[in-house]
Amino acid sequence: MPDISVSMINDLRARTNAGMMDCKKALLENNGDMDAAIKQLREKGLAIQVKRADKESNQGIIKAAVSADGQTIALAEVNCETDFVAKTERFQAFAAKVADRVLAGDLNVAETMKDGLVELVTATGENVKIRRVARFAASGKTAISSYIHLGGKVGTMVEVEVGDPAAVAKPELKSLIHDLCLQAAAAAPRWLDRTEVPAADIENEKDIYRVQVAGKPANIVENILAGKIEKFFGDTCLINQPFVKEPKMTITQLVADTAKVIGTTVTVKRFIRFQLGAA
Repeated sequence: MPDISVSMINDLRARTNAGMMDCKKALLENNGDMDAAIKQLREKGLAIQVKRADKESNQGIIKAAVSADGQTIALAEVNCETDFVAKTERFQAFAAKVADRVLAGDLNVAETMKDGLVELVTATGENVKIRRVARFAASGKTAISSYIHLGGKVGTMVEVEVGDPAAVAKPELKSLIHDLCLQAAAAAPRWLDRTEVPAADIENEKDIYRVQVAGKPANIVENILAGKIEKFFGDTCLINQPFVKEPKMTITQLVADTAKVIGTTVTVKRFIRFQLGAA
């Protein structure tokens, strides 16, 4: 007999408005399969409603908005259920408006635009949601840029800081930030550098590698672990990754080379990467 929890029963009841015992029975008879239980309840006429929230909202678009002076950038991800709706003029306009509101400083846009969101849900018949937003504002010694990839499937923002404010306007720095945005989009880093990687994640990687090298002498195991962790950082940390345009060069080297050219220090401060429907 499948293990049917109270939370599963409550979830099915909330999604169908069927009775508690009917929900439990449907889940038991379908081995805990929620979709199959909903189908059975509907077939028996016991499901009074099936809320739209039970559908995945993993389509949509990522929009960027940039201020006239280029000193502020916003990203917004708005989701819907189908690519068809995502491509409609109404949905696209709504997503652009969300990005503009975030650019103006409204980070609580899901609440402030809830009326427009309800209207869009009603018009499209789909579960639409403002999934996440972000905003970067440059200061005197920092420069920012953004990039939208694959027609709105991926969006990135990057901020760098220089030692000399005069270097912010140099074309070499602008080219660097653009390349960093492309890098973040293409290589999907999870963190900026190794200092941001949670200790638990590092230990988890080591545990996996220890299994892979089980049986080897302890000193050899430690050397292998060190090398594999470095490779892990190179895969997941932006500044340690190989540059996608020139894989023999790391991002750290690219930043250092740019610093030499413009005659001042350059530090990558932060980045944001949104991928449609991903965590």
